[in-house]
Amino acid sequence: MNKDLTVGKPETVLWKFCLPLFGSIVFQQLYNIADSLVAGKFVGENALAAVGNSYEITLIFIAFAFGSNIGCSVIVSQLFGAKQYKNMKTAVYTALISSAVLCAVLMLIGIVGCSGLLELIHTPGEIFSDSKLYLDIYIWGLPFLFFYNIATGIFSALGDSRTPFIFLAVSSTSNILVDIWFVVSFQMGVAGVAWATFICQGISCILAIIVVLRRLAKIQTKEKAAVFSFRLFKKIAVIAIPSILQQSFISIGNIIIQGVINNFGAGVIAGYAASVKLNNLVITSFTTLANGISNYTAQNIGAQIMPRIKEGFKAGIKIVWTLCIPIVALYMLASGVLVNFFMNEPSETALVTGVQFLHILTPFYFVVSVKLVADGILRGAGLMKQFMVATFTDLILRVVLAIILSGQFGSIGIWCAWPIGWSIGMMMSLMFYRKGPWNKNKEDIMDFE
Repeated sequence: MNKDLTVGKPETVLWKFCLPLFGSIVFQQLYNIADSLVAGKFVGENALAAVGNSYEITLIFIAFAFGSNIGCSVIVSQLFGAKQYKNMKTAVYTALISSAVLCAVLMLIGIVGCSGLLELIHTPGEIFSDSKLYLDIYIWGLPFLFFYNIATGIFSALGDSRTPFIFLAVSSTSNILVDIWFVVSFQMGVAGVAWATFICQGISCILAIIVVLRRLAKIQTKEKAAVFSFRLFKKIAVIAIPSILQQSFISIGNIIIQGVINNFGAGVIAGYAASVKLNNLVITSFTTLANGISNYTAQNIGAQIMPRIKEGFKAGIKIVWTLCIPIVALYMLASGVLVNFFMNEPSETALVTGVQFLHILTPFYFVVSVKLVADGILRGAGLMKQFMVATFTDLILRVVLAIILSGQFGSIGIWCAWPIGWSIGMMMSLMFYRKGPWNKNKEDIMDFE
């Protein structure tokens, strides 16, 4: 069901819109958590390390899919808010076509270059073959990843956060069951983990695209929408490219950090692989909530209702902090149990590493969540230069400090880089938010004519 986010009390609107998004990303992360859980419990610590090692490379591909999602979602939201339905349909078709081309290029690069990337991050010999096997299967599923992300971006742009939640709830639950079935019953090892994700994500993607196309067909326009528009492609690209660069830089930074971590041995790799999944569950959840705030911002900018942007920011902070409280308490008090959940008879090194990682990062979720809300508004308003400056400052600091501090303090030094980058990035994002046009009574920051 399409939802106009330009009417109603902002806090109520955002709660209703964002909570299904939060649920969706929890189920989305269950894909990766299930992979690590099944690999660690039913195959072994090396299998967990292999899946975790490969995961850092898969984040590069996810970055492009995520950026395509955001670019499409923001522009479609603005057009939907402005009630320019013909242009909105053209923007959707344009995003689907351009994403298909981008996906094909990335598949080619992935098939040819993944072994080189695994060597580049110093993948230990005992997990190299399993890491490559997982990646090879994952790459063939990239079309499902891309088109599913575009579909969820369109749903969100139309104010519908329930439909993606339903798709993800069903497919993620199925993924866990198929993971266990392939690994335990058929003894497929890491390959079974990868094929389970491929199959479940593929079915979910096909169904999502069918629903999106049917939803668009019900929106009436006086004239038939064009299949492709270079003008709208450029507008999508203006939003998508910085988002892709942001996520890609995160991925590249994580690969560099993974290379540093790999120097500390399989035990540290396994502990990090388990705890970083828990961390990514939180950060990705907050990022998805911020994406919802981007859709809210874009629709209201399309409708030229600027005062609702500031109200949306305050409501967004309340939402993320409300979610932070139980998460921080859980991670701080039960970190050992949570990390151990991923492994069968973990080594002491792996368990200690995972607990240290969570204890250092968890209190700063209150900080990074504020940054992500401010970033969501900047992105929804199309203020991508400001968004990029704040984001890249955070990312560069994290990578550089991880390298420097690891030499002084070992693996603990790597984990300390996250809070420092988050804190400085938050201050910059807030500064840019306070300088936004909604604080200067500027109305016309969008023009599609």
